[in-house]
Amino acid sequence: MVLAYAPALTQPLIEDDYPNILIAQRYGPVSGWSGLYLDAVFRLRTTTWLFMYAIDVLFGMHAAAYYASLIVLQICNTCLVYLLGIWRPLGFELTIWAAAFFAVYEGHQEAIMWLSGSTEPLLVCFGLIALLCWLRFLERRSAAWYAGSLAAFCLALVSKESSVIWAALLSFPLVFERKLRRAWPWLLPYFGLAAVAVGSVLSARTYSFRFQDGSFSLHAPFWLILPLNFGRLFWFWGLAAVAAILVWKPPGYGRILALGFGWAALALVPYSFLTYSRRIPSRQLHLASIGLAMVVGFALLQLYERYWDRRRALVLALCGAVVAQNVIYLWTKKRAQFLERAAPTEQLLAAARATSGPVYVACFPRPPIIADAAVKLMLGAQPSDKLLWTQDEARAHPGAAKFCYPQR
Repeated sequence: MVLAYAPALTQPLIEDDYPNILIAQRYGPVSGWSGLYLDAVFRLRTTTWLFMYAIDVLFGMHAAAYYASLIVLQICNTCLVYLLGIWRPLGFELTIWAAAFFAVYEGHQEAIMWLSGSTEPLLVCFGLIALLCWLRFLERRSAAWYAGSLAAFCLALVSKESSVIWAALLSFPLVFERKLRRAWPWLLPYFGLAAVAVGSVLSARTYSFRFQDGSFSLHAPFWLILPLNFGRLFWFWGLAAVAAILVWKPPGYGRILALGFGWAALALVPYSFLTYSRRIPSRQLHLASIGLAMVVGFALLQLYERYWDRRRALVLALCGAVVAQNVIYLWTKKRAQFLERAAPTEQLLAAARATSGPVYVACFPRPPIIADAAVKLMLGAQPSDKLLWTQDEARAHPGAAKFCYPQR
């Protein structure tokens, strides 16, 4: 997994990272927690601000430290996917293959290669811990496991608004194991907490930018976006895995397909109310990709059990192809895209460093808030002293350097 995402270690910070780090510096310290609690727009991303603030305190403004922390978080999530093997319908023989695929899968790369996408691996981390503790509680009826599950679920809820879907995902053990269905009342606190989180989101609907930027609208073509992105998630390795499973028809294949498909579809629901695009951003596929990993992992397990003794070279070749495709794609196309996204801000910072005076920003393809935050964090300068945004300001400073990053 480190090999797959190593290119991120040499990337600069990108776009929204700069203003988000400023928010983390405001709300991360203990002195900022009361303000965060009162901020209905940002309080449901508390773990993100604490995560960014901790890295900033420990390592300062070094992009490699942020990306290394995201890779470590992904390693933790990979281990948690493996630990899902404690659930009998899966088992460790399947989840070791699922975790291996999840570790290198490129489809959710924004969640690991973009600091502002850290909300996704955080909600996956705490949600998986909640699920694992919930599974232990169902097995042992221990108050400690139940309390641990509720605590982790609360942390998931304050990782991102979409974390409310974990309440439904926690019902999967009861749906797929009949003997556990008497435990339904124990799920009520989870749905109650999720309802509180939804209420918090709705309380800010009149002024939150999240309801204005096309991220969530009940008028979005949900019926189109969800199936399109479900198909996109399963292309190509998921489709190949499903085809192989349907040909082999191993014992229990129907339940695994239902589990993987159900998990993936349900995890996509909160992200399927977009109006600015028909494609769900890759970072938001992170939770859904666990369902994909279950299906692919099951197919890889069957491949191993059927052919390892007789056609070992075939098994190694196919597994190598899965790893190579994902790693090469991350090292080439995706790395180039992230560098391209960072280029305007990086070039503006270079221009600002090259002069002791102000810089007239004649054209910049990002919102000014990004440039202002980048200058403040990376140069330690007040944006109002360093960046000029209007021609009137430029005329008042005739010696100002001029910067223009052309629009495409």
